[in-house]
Amino acid sequence: MRRLPSLSGIEAFVAVARTGSVKAAAEDLSLSSPALSRRLQSLERFVGKTLFERRHHALVLNGDGERLLSLVAPAIDQLSDAIETVAGAGGGIMRLRLGVLPLFASQRLMPRLPELRVAHPMLHLDIDTGAHAVARVGDGIDAAIVLARDIDPALYARRLDHNEVFAIAARTLTAGGLPITDPKQLAQLTVFLHRDMPDTFEEWRKAVKLDVEPAAIDLYDSGQLMLDAAAQELGVAFMHGSHLSDADDDRLMRLFGDTPTSSPYSYWFVCRPRALETRPVRLFHDWLVATMAED
Repeated sequence: MRRLPSLSGIEAFVAVARTGSVKAAAEDLSLSSPALSRRLQSLERFVGKTLFERRHHALVLNGDGERLLSLVAPAIDQLSDAIETVAGAGGGIMRLRLGVLPLFASQRLMPRLPELRVAHPMLHLDIDTGAHAVARVGDGIDAAIVLARDIDPALYARRLDHNEVFAIAARTLTAGGLPITDPKQLAQLTVFLHRDMPDTFEEWRKAVKLDVEPAAIDLYDSGQLMLDAAAQELGVAFMHGSHLSDADDDRLMRLFGDTPTSSPYSYWFVCRPRALETRPVRLFHDWLVATMAED
């Protein structure tokens, strides 16, 4: 039998080739950067050739590296699929640790989970609604659905929606003796902002050309609590149109006949690039993207 290089060295080579970074590849493989570098050096000694051009903060495949990647990457992917197939055979389950914002989970994910179960009955989700999901991707959670302006380019990210910012408040505020009908009346009202969407009010204010400061700005880390507070006439929530429509709460409405204001924030699916190659992450990703496209 012909002698082969260490599989761990080939795995390290493919990871660095795909990410272009020792640091990112090391994080994906749960290794230190020096440990991963040693594996690469061992593989290069085995083949007797350098496989990368060393550049500032990056490694770029040379001709020999490109040729080796084209030959071994499909085999590594097939091997991963084979292991996952065997591991999932005989009634086994696939498990995905998913970080997700509570409001997205309650409004858009949970109502569609029966469809996911029908499509992929062996796929099970561990739901994590904790904060700082992006920072924990690859360290406690496999993937996350987050609300952000943009995502670190070292991560895989798929934008799930585009939205508009609305002023959302209780219907009762527009009736009675002193109805709220003019944006300038925000000077007497409290504005609610989500900690993950701090610029929504400023973007809306620019769009309506409003030069008035609200009486106060309160920050929340729960979209549902913002909606509840607005419904109780405690203030005005600046959130996405989908947050209002998905809430389906007759107590709430858009104020001021809102001028359409494009939101700087979107929902994103985020994971480490290598995680997308695993079957649970890929299945959920593809199902989620298709589901959001239907919505």
